Amino acid sequence: MRFISWNVNGLRSCINKGFIEFAEASESSIIAIQEVKASEGALGNILPSFPYQYYSYAEKKGYSGTAVYAKIKPLSVTYGLSDDRFNHEGRVITLEYDDFYFINVYVPNSQNELKRIDFRIEFDNALREHVVTLRKEKGVIITGDMNVARSPIDLKNPKTNEGHAGYSVEERESFEKLINSGMTDSFRYFYPDKEGAYSWWSYMFHAREKNAGWRIDYFLVSKELEGKMKDAGILKEVMGSDHAPVYIDINL
Repeated sequence: MRFISWNVNGLRSCINKGFIEFAEASESSIIAIQEVKASEGALGNILPSFPYQYYSYAEKKGYSGTAVYAKIKPLSVTYGLSDDRFNHEGRVITLEYDDFYFINVYVPNSQNELKRIDFRIEFDNALREHVVTLRKEKGVIITGDMNVARSPIDLKNPKTNEGHAGYSVEERESFEKLINSGMTDSFRYFYPDKEGAYSWWSYMFHAREKNAGWRIDYFLVSKELEGKMKDAGILKEVMGSDHAPVYIDINL
């Protein structure tokens, strides 16, 4: 089966740019999206072929938010993390299935001059605790906009971005803690040395046209499910957002 994740940077805007047509034609079992930027009740049933639709909204209007569209009914759905400080921006949805947990996450941006780095790292710690707890029961798949480029190969200009939001030492070390807790970066599992593979580009300076981007959108798969992965990739030709959708093909 195929899972897809996409930071749509405003779902209503992305709908006007082909989101529904893309999703319906994607032949995916689950689509996870981030940065919905909508309020409760504003969207309705937008994808008829995905009967199970779950939203987590930010309390602040027009901000953050996540959603999951599934063709397979989950055993349960939970929202947020155990620490309520992180449950006001609609950043986490967890679906439980027979053999795995599926987590959709939109990790906070550390912002200019790393103004929100402490909140970001504390969120990372709570997310990692959530994952470690779930893995005691069954395998875990995490997807979403992690707002960090993992290593120099994952962004066009690592030297000039050193220390900036998304490529600070603190963020990279925190992300590696999540990886080292027993997760696999699915894209690098299949393409460890592939350069120029990015999932986000600034709207400025024709960055997407020049492929001056960052890989900050991921599918992380726990070690017990690693052998079931078949492929992972970035659908860079799909427009509609400053991010491209990412996917994983996995036998579950």
